[in-house]
Amino acid sequence: MSFVLPKVYPITDAGLTGLSHAAQVRRLAQGGASFVQLREKTAPGREFYESAKAAVVAAHECGVKLIINDRADIAAAVGADGVHLGQDDLPVNAARELLGTDAIIGLSTHNPSQAAAALGLAINYLAFGPVFSTYTKDNPAPEVGLNGLSVVRKKTGNFPIVAIGGITEQNAIDVIQAGANSVAVISALLSDSKEITHKTSTLLRLLSDV
Repeated sequence: MSFVLPKVYPITDAGLTGLSHAAQVRRLAQGGASFVQLREKTAPGREFYESAKAAVVAAHECGVKLIINDRADIAAAVGADGVHLGQDDLPVNAARELLGTDAIIGLSTHNPSQAAAALGLAINYLAFGPVFSTYTKDNPAPEVGLNGLSVVRKKTGNFPIVAIGGITEQNAIDVIQAGANSVAVISALLSDSKEITHKTSTLLRLLSDV
């Protein structure tokens, strides 16, 4: 399924920023982000729903596509543009049936075998990583490194790949050159809530010619 990923793929984190997901989306959009994943790991279901609903409104007002991490049910309920699934989440075919043919569905993969298997599923892109060590996820999979990313690029042809894990302004160009279409970024954009817009625009400019 054809899908064009933007070079920069921000992921929200309310705990890191102290901001609502909607506020993060607006600041990211002001910096030029066009696609955002809402990631919420701790909020109760009702709170998750309300914050996701507000974030979708903010995103669509800003011309941004917003997808929900893990929860296809929340994505459907709030009218999000899609969902990003992990290996242990709802199966892709069930999420596709729930969300429809126009929804954007991504899938996390952590090794070449998972990446190869993902190609046979009804997804729009796959995420691969962690490329480098990361502190924004509990019990992360082992680092795959730039070499691991290059291997997966060769195995997957032109299929859209988002690289994730420890990506910063300093290593983002290397990640794109190793084969990623896009870099998923959390801390490098969100660690200082006052700098979200500036850091987003800076990273987009950095990668614009890569």
